[in-house]
Amino acid sequence: MAPLVVVMGVCGSGKSTVGALLAERLGLPYAEADDLHPPANIAKMAAGVPLDDADRAPWLDLIAAWLAGQGGKGGVVACSALRRRYRDRLRADASDVFFLHLDGSEELIGRRLAERVSHFMPPALLRSQFEALDPLEADEKGVTVSVDAPPGEITRRALAAIAGAGGGME
Repeated sequence: MAPLVVVMGVCGSGKSTVGALLAERLGLPYAEADDLHPPANIAKMAAGVPLDDADRAPWLDLIAAWLAGQGGKGGVVACSALRRRYRDRLRADASDVFFLHLDGSEELIGRRLAERVSHFMPPALLRSQFEALDPLEADEKGVTVSVDAPPGEITRRALAAIAGAGGGME
């Protein structure tokens, strides 16, 4: 069965870049969760205001529906999925979801955010993302991969980690 992967992490961790590369390497459909945010969420984040659970609920429902709609054909979606309860929602209708947590220091990711242009998420929200992050727990299907390398190397690590952890690539 083809893998169903959520590339997760704080803003600036490389979810979109690695997610797209991973989907390309695996020959799977790719979705960008940022594109599913309603305009009100984007405006709120652009103003430097973190989203709350009420803001995220309909957005998470859209992502969960995309995952569930992939059936056995697999897919990759880039989504922060910071909290355990958000990941539980994402896997509610697609229990075979594999979480790939892109992890890096706040300093490293902060430097990346400072260099990023044309994105609605301001660097000022990075601290709130790290505070909200619930690391993957032992009962969650997934792995953590460091982002201390160029995107191609991170993608190679991710592919190896997914295969090694039985992330649906058997």
